[in-house]
Amino acid sequence: MTGSGLSQIQTSDQTKLTRGLKSRHIELIAIGGAIGVGLFLGSAKAIQNGGPGLILGYAFGGVMIFFIMRALGELLLYRPVAGSFVMYADEFIGPFAGFATGWSYWFM
Repeated sequence: MTGSGLSQIQTSDQTKLTRGLKSRHIELIAIGGAIGVGLFLGSAKAIQNGGPGLILGYAFGGVMIFFIMRALGELLLYRPVAGSFVMYADEFIGPFAGFATGWSYWFM
């Protein structure tokens, strides 16, 4: 490093760490941990009953969701709208697709 690079490094005397976690942060971490454990236990039981083919099914579903989310991200960059993905279904597929998507999302 050069002399100018050393001036940009902060020492421990210049930075002060504080304990900023509030009770709501701890609660949300606990909720996330409980949900994660439930998902792992539930999928482990399903894999035990269904066999290794279920892992391929989970992988296939994950790849499909990945591509769907990438496509929604591309649509968001292409045409930002003040609404949800229902607006994209309405504009690019048709009014019935927007209607069905909106109501199915609401029911879920």
